Amino acid sequence: MTPFRHWFLATLAASVVSAEQVQKSCLELPDSAAAHKEAVKDLFVTSYEAYQKYAWGHDDLLPVSESYSDGRNGWGASIADAMSTMLIMNLTEWFEQAVNYTADVDFTISNTSDTVSLFETTIRYVGGFISAYELSEKKYPVLIEKAQDLADQMVYAWVGEQSIPYGFMNFTTHQPTVATSNIAEAGTLTLEWNRLSEYTGNSTYQELAEKSVQHIINSSVPLPGMPAQGINPKTGNPVGGYVTWGGGSDSYFEYLIKYARLTNTDDNSYADAWLTAVDTSMKTLLRTSDVGNWLYLADYDDDKNIRHVGSHLACFYGGNWILGGKLASNDTMVNIGLQLTDACWNTYASTATGIGPEAFAYASNDGNYTGGAGPDPGQFAFYNAHGFYITSSDYILRPEVLESNFYAWRVTGDTKYLDNAASALSSFQDFLPTTVAYTGLNDVNDQGSTQIDDMESFWFAEVLKYLYLTFDDPTHISLDDYVFNTESHPFKAPAAKDTYGSVSPQPVPWQPFSPESTSTAPLPLVSSIPALL
Repeated sequence: MTPFRHWFLATLAASVVSAEQVQKSCLELPDSAAAHKEAVKDLFVTSYEAYQKYAWGHDDLLPVSESYSDGRNGWGASIADAMSTMLIMNLTEWFEQAVNYTADVDFTISNTSDTVSLFETTIRYVGGFISAYELSEKKYPVLIEKAQDLADQMVYAWVGEQSIPYGFMNFTTHQPTVATSNIAEAGTLTLEWNRLSEYTGNSTYQELAEKSVQHIINSSVPLPGMPAQGINPKTGNPVGGYVTWGGGSDSYFEYLIKYARLTNTDDNSYADAWLTAVDTSMKTLLRTSDVGNWLYLADYDDDKNIRHVGSHLACFYGGNWILGGKLASNDTMVNIGLQLTDACWNTYASTATGIGPEAFAYASNDGNYTGGAGPDPGQFAFYNAHGFYITSSDYILRPEVLESNFYAWRVTGDTKYLDNAASALSSFQDFLPTTVAYTGLNDVNDQGSTQIDDMESFWFAEVLKYLYLTFDDPTHISLDDYVFNTESHPFKAPAAKDTYGSVSPQPVPWQPFSPESTSTAPLPLVSSIPALL
């Protein structure tokens, strides 16, 4: 990176927590929104009543077999994940029941033989408890006590002087599972552990989380600002050179910009790292499909090849770029985020059920390489009609497309995003009901698809919350007042600072990648610099 570009990004990073407003002012909902909001609440009530009857105290309801599973150590993950949504939906009696249950759980011991995931336990339990504590006006300190019980066990994931924690812990022996990790697991702790330090007065949690992220920020990278997906906690070195905004990396990038906003920190390294990743992605990873001109973020593999692949999980990136672009007063980033969101929504609009698949692929003007076989004849026909083809057809109740759609609505006020949410709601009502509650599908492109017998806790935490808030009063849980963790638990953010110098590049059109472009081609972000001089 040239010194000038480094200066520009650092200056832009300093403006990220300025007083720039994220949400569009004076958003108005159509009359239909109220009925849609109530319909989403009905989905929650039906689902939770079934959970109470068939799976109370366990992690997930199995709605087809009317049973339960304990994939998150048997502490009641659905209860932890549902609490913040209950408060947002004003289901106060259920919330108090959930608090009473949580108060009696011993979180220092796993109720299953499984090891404890540092990442999943942080985003679901710790994040869920802290968010519920805040949303309930801090009336239930036991929620912070239980979050601290968990964190006090998880600190053993950092061994000796290692900066990177191991991903899994045995709570009984305090021994981690010695194995490689990834930057999402190691880099998605800052929001929750910062808040835990604030409420307990113990800075250790924040220091450990920040130490891990700072190590990743300053590590050697395959692309500027974009660390490899894998990492070795023992050595701190990257494992391989695979770069993606998808699973294994996703929430590391997500939290960089969110942590800068949540803390209003004077340390610009978090925002700078996010801006550098976006800068690199605009230059190296953005691709338009050669059918439909849909905009995607490609992967970059160990052999330095572009893989034209996408996933439901990665579709958070639209909302993340919209949020970060607003914080940085950069319309180019916002507009790209909106295009990414539209492309992800197209994966819903194109299937027989109106629900998007787990994974997909596409072709661009530099080919259709995915690291595996190209599309078969059936996929090729689907691609020619829709600008992507399905590589994994299941839907496991993921939220990311609706998450980005929510950000797009709150930032633009364009009612097409309300129409998208209403369409998804209708599809859920038509295709996800089972014997009790709702569940996933094995094939979103088959209206007669068999169902997946699992209702993950993030159905309560994320899917139904993002849908509900899309139809809710826009001043409720405003994006100017709250920062969502990656499990959609909102944390109250301080008032944005107005003491930073503001850099506001003029929006410029993003130019699609062409095979003839060189590594020195100007980026959309940087090409606007002359307007600042």
